[in-house]
Amino acid sequence: MFTSQGPTARELAVQALSSVERGYDLLSPKFDRTPFRTPDRMLDAVEETLAGREGSFGAGLDVCCGTGAGLGMLRRLCRDRVTGVDVSAGMLAQAALAHPDGVDFVRADALALPPALGDSYDLAVSFGAFGHFLPAERPALFAGVRAALRPGGLFAFPIGAPLPPSSRVWWLLAGFDAAMRVRNAVWRPPFVMYYRTFPLSGVRADLRAAGFTVETVPLEHFGRREDGSPHWRLVLARRP
Repeated sequence: MFTSQGPTARELAVQALSSVERGYDLLSPKFDRTPFRTPDRMLDAVEETLAGREGSFGAGLDVCCGTGAGLGMLRRLCRDRVTGVDVSAGMLAQAALAHPDGVDFVRADALALPPALGDSYDLAVSFGAFGHFLPAERPALFAGVRAALRPGGLFAFPIGAPLPPSSRVWWLLAGFDAAMRVRNAVWRPPFVMYYRTFPLSGVRADLRAAGFTVETVPLEHFGRREDGSPHWRLVLARRP
């Protein structure tokens, strides 16, 4: 939840009427005091799962690293260099403050990763950013990540199970997405952020089309639903 140290309602409104890049520049000093930061519980679950299955990695890349919540995890998993990429200069500045040593930072759009990053990384991760990409943009996003990985490199990220329409959270997220569609229809620049545009079936198909082999493993830390399926999975997309 928001705290007294987090952004005010006015600040959130200004952010929501800005572009994605400008909005996060404005929000960056207080971002870690919002519910939007990836929880440590999720980061710990992903780190434990990757370490248990894969051991350690060489170089690591955090795609859309934001203020750097996932960079500590990446540094512990990787023996060599770690790089954080984000489009927001403000978010990168906060990440650099949190990780003054051992991390390189690159300002870039994840849909157009710099060629200099190509064929360089053994592990790429991303947390909490995929709502900023429309479904039609996923092929470019995944192709760029694949190009950044060495052969055998792994792209890993968590994905939640679909919520039932009977759930209160489903209606809250559906309402948010509807409001954002209206906002983007009547206001420029657009602010792309949707919660229900990243289903596992479509994501798996787009990853395979981009040249990855794909498997998922349950994140048992978050338990299972009544039908036995996990609440959260870790997607493991590997460049052959």
